[in-house]
Amino acid sequence: MSKAERTRQFIIEKTAPIFNTKGYAGTSIADLTNATGLTKGSIYGNFTNKDEVALAAFDFNLQQVQTILRSEIQKQATAKEKLLAYVQVYSNFLKYPFPAGGCPILNTAIEADDTHEALRKKAAGAINDWKDSIIKVVSQGVEQQEFSPSINPEQVALTIIAMIEGAMMITKLTGKTNFRNAIMQSVEKLIEDLK
Repeated sequence: MSKAERTRQFIIEKTAPIFNTKGYAGTSIADLTNATGLTKGSIYGNFTNKDEVALAAFDFNLQQVQTILRSEIQKQATAKEKLLAYVQVYSNFLKYPFPAGGCPILNTAIEADDTHEALRKKAAGAINDWKDSIIKVVSQGVEQQEFSPSINPEQVALTIIAMIEGAMMITKLTGKTNFRNAIMQSVEKLIEDLK
């Protein structure tokens, strides 16, 4: 890795928690320089503008979440166990090294849906990738006769994602972890009933 690549990675790692916590609009150049200890010129010598830093920060934060999920899913043998890994991770997300500020998909989707097209596309792409990965697991469960062939894998995937993201949003908004726990129990029941 070249010095420029290391500097760029350093900037991403130091600013990613800020973007995920304060959002794009709430993150100032002063936040970026304070977090990195670099000058504005040094930051913009490695990135074209704040947008480029924000997009790279989103990718970094998303990668952290995906790494956690992949690691837990790979430990499971059956399709049902793989789906239940989502419940395990999101029910106990404080035990995992989630990005500061929580779920980057949720945070970015809420802020950027009408205000920042490039970030909106990143969040939408992340949702689609997540949906596709769940569809793959559900489809494998159907093929292996673990789940009923009448199940609609896309509907199951979208429902699981909506419930998880809804649980995270409600918990973050209210500060009530018992709400997250109640919703995650519903996700678990949904998965257990996929027979």
